[in-house]
This record gives sequence, C-alpha cells and structure tokens, in this order.
Amino acid sequence: MGKANAGPDAVKFTDLVTRARGLGPGRVLLGICGAPGAGKSTLAERLVAALGSEAVYVGMDGFHLAQVELNRLGRTARKGAPDTFDAEGYVNLLSRLTTEVATTVYAPQFRREMEEPIAGAIPVGPEHRIVVTEGNYLLLNERPWCQVRTHLTETWFLSPGEPLRQERLMVRHQAYGRSPAEARERTLGSDERNAVLINATLPAADLVITAVLG
Repeated sequence: MGKANAGPDAVKFTDLVTRARGLGPGRVLLGICGAPGAGKSTLAERLVAALGSEAVYVGMDGFHLAQVELNRLGRTARKGAPDTFDAEGYVNLLSRLTTEVATTVYAPQFRREMEEPIAGAIPVGPEHRIVVTEGNYLLLNERPWCQVRTHLTETWFLSPGEPLRQERLMVRHQAYGRSPAEARERTLGSDERNAVLINATLPAADLVITAVLG
C-alpha cells in the first residue's frame, strides 16, 4: 500500500494476518471497506496471499451493473454510486458463502481493464475457510446494503487520509487510460460524492486502519 502517516490507527500487516486467522470457527467472511482509492483491493490481495490456500478474495465490484444496463438506466455518469451495483445479488452471494460451505460457490469478478463484471470467475470451495471481500458500501445503512453487514464476521475500514486517497485514485484512473484532466474530474466529481457517503459509515467498522505497516 502507499505511504501514509503512522497515526494511532496504523496497524502492522502481520497483526492483521493474525487477526484474520483468529476469526471463526468455521467459514469466515472478512469485509474490507473504504472509499475509492483507500487501498482495499491491495490489502485484500496481500491478506489472501499471506493466509495461503485457506483464503480467497471476492470483491464487491463483481456486482457492478454491466455497461449496457447502466446506459439503459441513464446511470453511466454515476458509475460507482450505490444504485449502479446489483446489491441484492451481492447480499445473496454472501448468504450462500455463509451457508453453502460444503460445495463450490462461484462469484463474479470485475475486470477493470474492461470496466465490466465477469460471471462465475472466482470459485469459492470448501477449503476456503476465510473469504476476504472488499468494497465501498459494506457498512451503508440503507436497503439492501444494510444486509451486507449481517453476513460479515468482521469489517475493517481503510482511512488513509483524503489527500493520499485522492492521489492514488487519480493515478489509477490514468493507468486505465484517462487523461490527467479526466482523472481529476472523475476523482473530485462522482468519486468524491461517493467517498463522502462511504466515509460517513466509518463508525460502524470493527477496526479502523489509517496505514498498514510492513
């Protein structure tokens, strides 16, 4: 993850791995929440790599509505807002992952280079005791998003500070083909409106992380 000031909520990565391993017993769903650019997917991928074969990464972004549907609904300019996801589908998947532990459940994956979700791309098998899921709206207190929290064993919120988060986001937008001006407009426009909504859910988290050390 990018550098951030080691404030009171800075946590050692090894401590996060230990905390994740200590959740349970049985199937564990660990949620990682935060605004765009907070570092959610980076931390999720690191955790799953460190936890090994007992863990799998399932992102909320797999439930983005397809571009053709966003166009039909007139929501393309607001892509990333709560109503541009199949929230009920995500809730249903989390429910299945909680209860269907003896069989393989398939989850979708968002391909950022295509800006589209791909169905059935992630197999979650009986060997996967820890499911790490990340997304913007895990703690949002409106239906159907408010049902997400009921399926999560624990939820961590990444809050690296707004200047760093926005900088990361602009870099990411440019990496996927936007001009500097377009990246800035997206970061400070629709992404920022979503970030305000997401950051307001921080108090509901089980753990707040400003920086990951190590």
